[in-house]
Amino acid sequence: MGLGKDKGSSRINRYEHQVTAIGFDNLDKLAEVLDVPIAYLLADNAAMADAILELSKASQRQQANLALAVKGLTVTPALTKALIKVLQLPKQEQERVTQALLGLLPEPKGKGEDA
Repeated sequence: MGLGKDKGSSRINRYEHQVTAIGFDNLDKLAEVLDVPIAYLLADNAAMADAILELSKASQRQQANLALAVKGLTVTPALTKALIKVLQLPKQEQERVTQALLGLLPEPKGKGEDA
């Protein structure tokens, strides 16, 4: 952020302990230095920050699809629990279940559809 080691360390410590609020200009610089989106730094909790970071790695189309998926998962708790169970399976079993589920879906109409 262009600060020396001592000054930077002291300032970051004050931000972390909420003694001092970071200004928007510095927030932008900090996000750039850390290579994260600004929203990551403003997240309410670690889970939200992790979600923001993962979303930032996706294309815009994927982000739109993932946002739709999150909306669907929040209104269908049973689907959320089932998906979590699949994701917690050992890799080989996870792939088998994923392929079985994908086999149940109708063929996509268009080519090049992103997840």
